[in-house]
Amino acid sequence: MVRIATNTSYSAVLANLTAAQRRQLDAGDRLASQKNGDDLKAYAKNAEMLTAMRTVHTRTEGYLSQNVLLTEKLIAQDSAMNKLVDAATRVRQRITDALATKSGEGLMLEIEAEFRTAVSGLNAQFAGKPLFAGGQINIAPVSAQTLTDLTDPLATIPGFFHNDDFKVQARLDESTTVTTGFLAEDLGTQMLTAFRDLQAFEEGATGNFGPQLTQDQENFLTNQLAVWEQVTDFLVDQTARNGMVQKRVEDVGLDLARRRDMTAGMIGNIVDADMAKAASDLSQAEFSVQAAAQVFATLRESSLLNVLRA
Repeated sequence: MVRIATNTSYSAVLANLTAAQRRQLDAGDRLASQKNGDDLKAYAKNAEMLTAMRTVHTRTEGYLSQNVLLTEKLIAQDSAMNKLVDAATRVRQRITDALATKSGEGLMLEIEAEFRTAVSGLNAQFAGKPLFAGGQINIAPVSAQTLTDLTDPLATIPGFFHNDDFKVQARLDESTTVTTGFLAEDLGTQMLTAFRDLQAFEEGATGNFGPQLTQDQENFLTNQLAVWEQVTDFLVDQTARNGMVQKRVEDVGLDLARRRDMTAGMIGNIVDADMAKAASDLSQAEFSVQAAAQVFATLRESSLLNVLRA
């Protein structure tokens, strides 16, 4: 007599059906999320590397964010410092024009305007804070407002500067630190001294520039050409130094961007799902579910109960 038993077959078919459903769910999740998993447990074999790569990626992103802000600050500094260079250049040109025409008419009005431009550059701000005040954030680094302020008997040139000695440094990456800060006192002392000398001569006995320059006035202005050439050269040099820092920051930023893309790619190789494989796995899993279900239904029809009924 042949023994008819279906419990073992039912268990095998049910196990196959359950496994196929799990594979179907996993493939569906990968297609929907485009990821191989949603926690480190899903990446057990690569969990240590994935954690390290994410740490490096996050740190690189932080440096890149700082790089963007620092670049904007350096651009603002470049603009302010070029304003100083332009003001000094124009003062020298005004003096040259006065000597060429032998007329000082309107000369001090034009120099006063350039002085205000220079002070504006020294007091320039970025993100609501003065650029050249060092660690000071609530006070303009230069307090002189007019040329006559410079010749006040009780005033001194250093007394018009209110920056401290702190020069901002920035860490560009793990191994690169640069000094990005400039101080108003360093940039402006020579320039304000030259402005004071012009105003002091104007207020002196041989000053009062008019339509016709005197010999004393010509001699003084001729000497001032060399003074203002030195002022201009110094400011150009400082502006170039700022430009060198800009270039360094730009180069490091490009390197950081490459490193960010590399780590993102490495992370993606671990966590990002292969969409073609996921689609293929889903199709195969669906077919397996259908096949297992069909076998289960067929086995049900061939059960002992149906045999006895027949």
